[in-house]
Amino acid sequence: MLEIEIDGKALQVQDGSTIIDAAHQAGTYIPHFCYHKKLSIAASCRMCLVEVEKAPKPMPACATPVTNGMKVFTHSSMAVKAQKGVMEFLLINHPLDCPICDQGGECQLQDLAVGYGGAQARYEEEKRVVPNKDLGPLVSTDMTRCINCTRCVRFTQEIAGFQELGQAFRGDRAEIMPFVENTVNSELSGNIIDLCPVGALTSKPFRFSARTWELSRRKSVSPHDGVGANLIVQTKLDRVYRVLPLENEDVNECWLADRDRFSYEALNSDQRLTKPMVKQDGQWREVEWNVALDYVSHALRDVAKTHGGSAIGALISPHATLEEMYLAQKLLRGIGCENIDSRLRQNDFSADGKQQGTPWLGLKIAELSDLDRALVIGSFLRKDQPLLAQRLRRAARRGAQVSVIHSADDDLLMKVFAKAIAAPSRLPEVLAQVLKAAAELKGVGIDASVAAVEVSAEARRIAESLASATNGAVLLGNFAQQHPQAATLAALAQKLAEITGVRFGFLGAAANSVGAYVAQAITAANGPNTGLNARTMLEQPRRAYLLLGVEPELDCADGAAALAAMREAQTVIVMSPFKSQAALDYADVMLPVSPFSETSGTFVNTEGRVQSFHAVVKPQGETRPAWKVLRVLGNLLNQPDFEYDSSEEVRQAVLGGTPEFVSGLGNSQNAVPSLAATGAAAATLERVGEVPLYFADALVRRAPSLQATVDGAAPRAAMSGAALDRIGVAEGATVRVRSGAGEVTLVACLDAGLPEGCVRIPAAHAATVALGAQFGGLVVEKA
Repeated sequence: MLEIEIDGKALQVQDGSTIIDAAHQAGTYIPHFCYHKKLSIAASCRMCLVEVEKAPKPMPACATPVTNGMKVFTHSSMAVKAQKGVMEFLLINHPLDCPICDQGGECQLQDLAVGYGGAQARYEEEKRVVPNKDLGPLVSTDMTRCINCTRCVRFTQEIAGFQELGQAFRGDRAEIMPFVENTVNSELSGNIIDLCPVGALTSKPFRFSARTWELSRRKSVSPHDGVGANLIVQTKLDRVYRVLPLENEDVNECWLADRDRFSYEALNSDQRLTKPMVKQDGQWREVEWNVALDYVSHALRDVAKTHGGSAIGALISPHATLEEMYLAQKLLRGIGCENIDSRLRQNDFSADGKQQGTPWLGLKIAELSDLDRALVIGSFLRKDQPLLAQRLRRAARRGAQVSVIHSADDDLLMKVFAKAIAAPSRLPEVLAQVLKAAAELKGVGIDASVAAVEVSAEARRIAESLASATNGAVLLGNFAQQHPQAATLAALAQKLAEITGVRFGFLGAAANSVGAYVAQAITAANGPNTGLNARTMLEQPRRAYLLLGVEPELDCADGAAALAAMREAQTVIVMSPFKSQAALDYADVMLPVSPFSETSGTFVNTEGRVQSFHAVVKPQGETRPAWKVLRVLGNLLNQPDFEYDSSEEVRQAVLGGTPEFVSGLGNSQNAVPSLAATGAAAATLERVGEVPLYFADALVRRAPSLQATVDGAAPRAAMSGAALDRIGVAEGATVRVRSGAGEVTLVACLDAGLPEGCVRIPAAHAATVALGAQFGGLVVEKA
């Protein structure tokens, strides 16, 4: 610790701190533009110049390290004169367009100009004008306002991982621009809007919608991936206008993924369902709530009485709140139905009854940045978990060895130590190779089926990396959890973690993937009332289905089977904020329930953190919070203990209080299973079925700006060059893709990162539903 003095105030600071760090600790504000605590130091704006005793000239506070006994003066005549001089230079070319600037009212330049700007400009020459740049559908530019602080440049390079922006030219001709007129395509691109201290980079969807002082601010939690990013939702007249990050170092720091930031557009979509609807004589009619609820209660009671509770199936979205999940499963179990599941994209349920505890991250989210070794298995990491990816990226920048086992060699925008890319059917074998190599390194015995595999050089390299860990982790991604041999992958991964002495965890796919286990919104694994899992419910169609926030054709592992099951059912009850064309086809009643912005509830994120939130706007039309609808249905069906007056009472019933973390999480398997021989049928290509970033849930699918991005593009059939040559088509040609479920026509494209014998075709999209299962063999031929 060093002793210094700032404006006469003595304090102790950590050795290596800068003057601006010390000033923050002392509660002293030093004006700045280019400095940001999460970015490297540029010292380019010079706004933070301060006087340091015995120094001949003002020093930049952001770049000057403290020394023992240093005396700093932040408001002396020398410091203030220097800061005012810098401000005058910054304003020389800045346009006087505050009245039409979207940054007005929250602009750092505007604020500091009040304190450090002159009454009038002395510069009388012609100001320069900088042409605007096209950065894509999310970020709007007014580059004449840019003060070249380079925050956006440093963010794209250091946090997002790829320098999509750079500074060209010199002096008063310097400009920030994308390379070769490219757009900014990062899944974290919206953060440059927050970082920009002026109005050069603003939100394109929000542009000219409202003034910042007109907006109310409410705290909330993101309903998308397992991070549960903290949000500030800005509203006006009961409409969501903008979403910004709420800083939480333990969860999302000060960042947001673009889907967290821009998916709010769906909340005002013309596809919103705002009045209960019942199908009568094949025609949809809007009805009052009492009529719709009476219809639902009678339908469920009649099916349960006539055919038994097992004739009903409940599919619950993993993005639903804890309270909604709990009441839904309680309602269904109350009428004798045990067929309840929220693991919609899961293919392998063989671990049910063997898995102890809940699949969770296995460590704190914040601890990902401190790992020195990591193995990520089966994950489109950048797209599935953007905020977790940037933490691992930071660890890699600090020297951590990050290794990958996957079926696609995507660029993770970080240094990867070792990687094994194999077809989906070979992933268990590859992981078994790593396990065998690790067992040999550690001198540990292993299961005979694993001991029989032949270890590749890359597998041995991954094992050596993990074996040298002092703080490591093995992490299973979404693709691995959705794999047909997911239980085998999990057991192998856990055994590998155990042998190498690192932690083991699952990268949570949805906002409440962990919460679903806590709320018991999954099929009972054992006991007298064992129910059907999500996959079996669709393969063996039920007479009635209750869908809570689910679009089965897009949200389930096999969209074709889900659609067929819905059409075969006698009664389909849809509880959703939206009406889709498919639901209008197969549903019998549609109940408008609130999205996350119009209800209170709780999400349990992938590290087990309990995060509750309140509604930020009133429900649209006759929409009602789903927990209230389920509560009333419980009363109509004469279920006991359904007298809840608030979502807080429901949360109390589930958690027994308001804990910060769910206790007792675990993810242990009983044993490493034998490796089953799997593979695609002859003359077929194995499908690598990713769930694209902006098709993963109902909100992002209805956000126009997200759909206009590169990640929102229509699905293509991606193959290696050898596969394209074998089929006899060139990139851009049309191909016919067939499976046992159906066929589709897509455009072929080259993906050099795919293993031989694979075709990458996204799931969760209307254009590919007919292909059915997310994994398996496909026949691809020239159209």
